[in-house]
Amino acid sequence: MHTAHAHRRLALIDLGTNTFHLLIVEMPTVPGEKPLVLLRTKAGVRLGEGGISKGVIAPEAYARALHTLAGFKEEIELHEVTETRATATSAMRVTRNGPDLVRDIFEQTGIQVDVIPGEREAELICAGIRQAVPLGPEPHLLMDIGGGSVEFIIADEGTIFWKQSFEIGAQRLLDQFFPNPAGIIPAAAVAAEQDYLNAVLAPLAAAIKHYKPVSLVGASGSFDSLADMQLGELRSEAHLPPFTELCLASFQDSYRHLLSGNHEQRVALPGILPMRADMLVVAAVLIDYVLGISEITRIRTSAYALKEGLLAEMLVN
Repeated sequence: MHTAHAHRRLALIDLGTNTFHLLIVEMPTVPGEKPLVLLRTKAGVRLGEGGISKGVIAPEAYARALHTLAGFKEEIELHEVTETRATATSAMRVTRNGPDLVRDIFEQTGIQVDVIPGEREAELICAGIRQAVPLGPEPHLLMDIGGGSVEFIIADEGTIFWKQSFEIGAQRLLDQFFPNPAGIIPAAAVAAEQDYLNAVLAPLAAAIKHYKPVSLVGASGSFDSLADMQLGELRSEAHLPPFTELCLASFQDSYRHLLSGNHEQRVALPGILPMRADMLVVAAVLIDYVLGISEITRIRTSAYALKEGLLAEMLVN
């Protein structure tokens, strides 16, 4: 592929169930150098809203997806990108009209979307987190809470010991346990979610018991939000450091606030992205559950996930 300039510019798109991410980098000409980040942006698409639990992408969400990708396409052209890689995860994996959306995206933007399985998603997330967090020789529990699925990986800096993707993302949990999130989440709903997680996450509990991870590293929006709540301000994608230490007391404090307020009060909490406020409730129940079964006290949030994992892989190959 010959272009006017010799630069290899790469666009990486992660089409998540809640959020679409775009990362544009210029690849190094000298091996071993880091790629130059030209653009890092995201859009709250809520692809799973109003349909993922029924196995379909709702019309409004479908339209938002196409609109967002048209915008991404403009950025890609503006930055004279030479190669685009787009991956889609849970929402497009499991919905009846996911394949239609893949086709429409290609027809309208020329972007070919690769729908990847959960196991592959977990591998890429691990590769991304390793770019942000020095894991060292001890095993850690890595966790990515998406809108559709949640990936758990137990890994150190060089080895993945165990990984599994569960279709229990925040949009699904919201649909199932907190369908009318205007008010305060009922205590019975919290208990029901905990019981559900107890049943579904039995393989995770067994893996934790076996590998004894020493810390939790969380990637994705819910963890970013909790780190922002700790700081008391909402940070843009470009301003996030590679990782943040999330103090356990701060998490517990945020969790209490999320459980005690109604929708308006949650949205008003410092550091909260309004579209994430309700999902954060069910996500925090999930994080609290995982902390409970693992007895982990150290939490770090990683700003890097799937798309950075893809980039790391492409730098090697």
